[in-house]
Amino acid sequence: MIVHTKFKVLVRAWALSIGLAFVGVAGMSTAALAQTAAPVAAPVATEVKTDATAKKVEGTTDNPYGIAALWTNAHSVDMGVLIMLGIMSMGSWYILAVKMLEQAKAAKFAREATEKFWSAGTVAQGAAALHKDSPYQFIAAAGVEATKKHSGLMGHIPLTDWISMSIQRSVDRVNREMQSGLSFLATVGSISPFVGLFGTVWGIYNALTAIGMSGQASIDKVAGPVGSALIMTALGLAVAVPAVLAYNYLISRNKAVMDDVRSFGGDLHAVLLGSSTAAKS
Repeated sequence: MIVHTKFKVLVRAWALSIGLAFVGVAGMSTAALAQTAAPVAAPVATEVKTDATAKKVEGTTDNPYGIAALWTNAHSVDMGVLIMLGIMSMGSWYILAVKMLEQAKAAKFAREATEKFWSAGTVAQGAAALHKDSPYQFIAAAGVEATKKHSGLMGHIPLTDWISMSIQRSVDRVNREMQSGLSFLATVGSISPFVGLFGTVWGIYNALTAIGMSGQASIDKVAGPVGSALIMTALGLAVAVPAVLAYNYLISRNKAVMDDVRSFGGDLHAVLLGSSTAAKS
């Protein structure tokens, strides 16, 4: 009986302990679920905010450190440097296009002289058969005129020297026409990097002055002005490199054109001298 009573007490104590433990676990689980639910909601809000920020960034096309921002925020000196580089760049490309067309015409006129001039009966007829804008027509006309004006004080000069001098003058004039504009390319290729470097130095000076006055040297204060200043150096190189390449390219093509012109002048001199000698005899 006593044992049975003690057994009942133990069973009741055990059941009470189990019940208290269950209640404690249930309470802890409820608190844990509440704490877990709150952080879950926070990341969702953060994710939504992040998506909204990402969409805002994707929708924004303006670059605060680009060339457009550099032009917008440029001082008078910076704007002057940019305008100067723009003028030099446009001038270089214009001269390249014009001189290439001029050299192509010179090659066409050389073929015309080969086909029409040397098959003519006289030098005057050959010159008349050429195009009026052809340098070969200009040289041939100068040679014909030299044979007609060999009188007066000019008559004291030997005919061969007089004809040679007249043809050489006309060849030199053609050479000057072919070389015109190339000095601009050489000048742009030489000074445009220094113009861009001047803009860089000026921009960095203004950036350091602004930083010193504000007392803040954070990356957002330094990146914009210094980056914009360095763009000046890049623009100077972007102007210089095409100008130098165009200058070397046009010089090499001019050499080929002038070789044909000088050969024509030498042959013309021999023909005029022979025609004059034959006429005198």
